[in-house]
Amino acid sequence: MRKKFLMIPMMALLAVGCGEASPTQSNDAMMEETNEWAPLGSYVKDRLSEEDLISEGRKEELNALAQFVATARDTGEAKLIFICTHNSRRSHFCQVWSQLAAHHFGVDSAVSTFSGGTEATAFNDRSVAALRRAGFDIHPAAFGENPKYAVGYAPDRPPMVCFSKKYDDHKENPSSGFAAVMTCSDADEKCPIVYGAEARYSTPYVDPKVSDGSAEEGATYDERCAQIAREMLYMMGQSVRQQQTL
Repeated sequence: MRKKFLMIPMMALLAVGCGEASPTQSNDAMMEETNEWAPLGSYVKDRLSEEDLISEGRKEELNALAQFVATARDTGEAKLIFICTHNSRRSHFCQVWSQLAAHHFGVDSAVSTFSGGTEATAFNDRSVAALRRAGFDIHPAAFGENPKYAVGYAPDRPPMVCFSKKYDDHKENPSSGFAAVMTCSDADEKCPIVYGAEARYSTPYVDPKVSDGSAEEGATYDERCAQIAREMLYMMGQSVRQQQTL
């Protein structure tokens, strides 16, 4: 059944209060086990506990992006476009998880996330399925070769609308003042210059399509989804810490 997007006083999905949540704040104030959002909250709590799985080298890359977010938030809004070749898997994972992470830490009023590819294809249905398994409420918003999906991530926020597009589709993505975050090495090489970007970062991930059609397919997509969730939550938490020192 489709989840209803309702305001739920004192039980926000990820312990978000009126101000910014502490980066180290736990999610013990979760909704009751019977609440439909509890699985996503539990998934997030698990990923937050896995910081030690992120290598020091990777943390350096994520800390650099966190600094951009902190600085941009200090003067206005942080806009992030996650870019891969087809805008079908990794870039969507990053867009969705970074927006949820901003909500978790209470800073989503000043953080907007987007995604795009060097070409447009479709939001891969295996990626959609992995996000559903993580606890997101996802349902089709428009059908076709490049369907649109409404991605619900919190009871007090409207769903994100996700579909494949080019990164420079300015009807959907910002044209200036954003950070271009390259999520695959192929897009990184093909786009030496991303026009309008205020900064550029490279955080490549292994493409889960390597397991398409195999017995490991679901596990591979779940693993990549969890890795990106873990790293986007870490990055956004670091941005809050850094912004507090500005």
